[in-house]
Amino acid sequence: MVVPADGFYRPASLRLEHGRTDPDARYTDWLDGNALSREVLGPLGPGGSGEYLPVLWDLARDRAARAPRQPAPPGAVVLVPGALLQGVGLALDVVVHLRMSPAARRRRTPADEQWALPAFDRYDDEVDPAALADAVVLADHPDKPALVLGGRWA
Repeated sequence: MVVPADGFYRPASLRLEHGRTDPDARYTDWLDGNALSREVLGPLGPGGSGEYLPVLWDLARDRAARAPRQPAPPGAVVLVPGALLQGVGLALDVVVHLRMSPAARRRRTPADEQWALPAFDRYDDEVDPAALADAVVLADHPDKPALVLGGRWA
């Protein structure tokens, strides 16, 4: 099952309170980590109900998604893809970090999204997600990814 983290972003009034292109807000204010834990990770974790909310917030309409809870199939594995997820207190069993060097990020990020790059630089500096991950995929060259397992890789 895939539950994208961006389905648990905060409403625009909170997410964009400091403007649409504030990298600090991108880093700290976009994800509602408590809601993701409460509505997905807790219910699907040990002792949980087994019913999860697949999405909380509809970003396109900027309103509650009003999605019904869904039962997870027995033995389900939940993938939570998203950016800047480590270091916010999520109880994740296994973390795979897609690492891109700052130079590659700058080359591959569209011009209208370059404003967010300082958030990713800050994330690398403050959280060091590659050191925390169970596996790291080096993604500087998308046609030649490299997988590094377990702990510190560089």
